[in-house]
Amino acid sequence: MEILPRTKRGIVILDLAGRIDADSANFIETVGQCLRDGYCDILCNFEAVDFIDYMGVSAIFIAYKEVVNCKGRMKFLNVPVHVRELFAVAGLDRVVEIYAKEELALNAFKEDRVIENIQKMQLRRRFKRLPLDIKIELLSKQDSGPICLKVDLLDLSGVGAYLFGCDKFKLGDRVVLKIDLPSERKTFLLNAKVVWLSDKDIQHHIHPGMGVEFCNIPSSVQDELVKFIEKNLSLA
Repeated sequence: MEILPRTKRGIVILDLAGRIDADSANFIETVGQCLRDGYCDILCNFEAVDFIDYMGVSAIFIAYKEVVNCKGRMKFLNVPVHVRELFAVAGLDRVVEIYAKEELALNAFKEDRVIENIQKMQLRRRFKRLPLDIKIELLSKQDSGPICLKVDLLDLSGVGAYLFGCDKFKLGDRVVLKIDLPSERKTFLLNAKVVWLSDKDIQHHIHPGMGVEFCNIPSSVQDELVKFIEKNLSLA
């Protein structure tokens, strides 16, 4: 199978051609590389696919699950009838959106992001934020990033935090926060994603800094953070 990647409006479009079968591991590898590069919205164009079997469907499903696990989205474009029939038998057509035109698919990604941002705003309003000023360890999950840094944790909620003293990361980078909370005899290791960077000219008083959003945080850990925040807010 040939894969020609291109980007449009921040979305990776994979133009697929040829056979999708047992020798299509390169599809999984390509999708994985897109995710590592910070592209979580992926559109697969099947217009030039002339053959697919169940092994090929399995490869597509594995890649799809990897995208979903990274909080991304995968959609399909120009799926021929013979491919669509196999997707229907495998049940893949019930979990992945299929579009006939590229513009419609790209607009769907945009609409998804708008809805997601609204949901995030509603979620953040449910979680109180606690001002802090403690040192934590910041570990990078990027191959090219710093291994470990000492930074200041200035703000904490049940869904994210604000970190001060680091300008080594970019939007979408994955990090791990190692936090020892005051009065808590426990170390928290929290996976997070960089979702906001301070502006040196506008927010010079909190620069360099970045906002992170916790990823795949267990509900039990989130409950502990919320209890800590509520207890300290009441004391304040």
